[in-house]
Amino acid sequence: MPKNYGVPLAIIIAGLLVAGAIMFGGSGRGLNLTPYPSQPAANSNTTPIRPADEKDHLLGHLGSPVTVIEYSDLECPFCKMFHLTMQEAMSYYNGGEEVQVSWVFRNFPLVSLHSKAPHEAEAAECAGELGGNTKFWAYVDKVFATTPSNDGLDPALLPTFAEQIGLNKKAFTDCLNSGKYTAKVQASYDEAIAAGGTGTPFVTVIGPDGKQTTLPGAVPLDQLKTVIDGYLGTSSTTTATQ
Repeated sequence: MPKNYGVPLAIIIAGLLVAGAIMFGGSGRGLNLTPYPSQPAANSNTTPIRPADEKDHLLGHLGSPVTVIEYSDLECPFCKMFHLTMQEAMSYYNGGEEVQVSWVFRNFPLVSLHSKAPHEAEAAECAGELGGNTKFWAYVDKVFATTPSNDGLDPALLPTFAEQIGLNKKAFTDCLNSGKYTAKVQASYDEAIAAGGTGTPFVTVIGPDGKQTTLPGAVPLDQLKTVIDGYLGTSSTTTATQ
């Protein structure tokens, strides 16, 4: 199946505008968080985000009160920042047997911006095949921790990452070279586009009643907490002081 992770022209233009903002703007974190215009809420031209199921790469539990579903590009610098934000959020809301928030990772490689991202997405899927959910997340963590983003990662490192997290390097390489996950990554990309995704990270928070809130890109932790707390019926300030 041919790879077709193209993006609308508006995404490319928006990306150039952000590059200009980074070059000429201030150094504040908020300026550079969102790579493209704010994500639109679901409307008549989009489909709702598919709820998490047993086929997803998920941290937490199915059926937790709140689920954060992220469509991500492994070469996107804003995804790299949001990955750290989500790690903080997972630690903040979950402890021991209590899981208030779950996190789903789905691939959304924007090849027009990051030509290496689709191959890296397939690599993560191979890690998941060979080592299960735990190794999938370990592999994604490794990629984000290593890549400078924007196609800066050497593809030769992909099998090395697999070996470093305890996977068989040859089996991983055979999986990656087979192209067996090209269609799955493409389907995930298509799903994000159909749901209204116009940039990465494309993030939706789903509450206990199924209501969905789409975030405007890589929001900071406090903004993410506000949305989550709205679904949990708690206050970030109150929770933090307990």
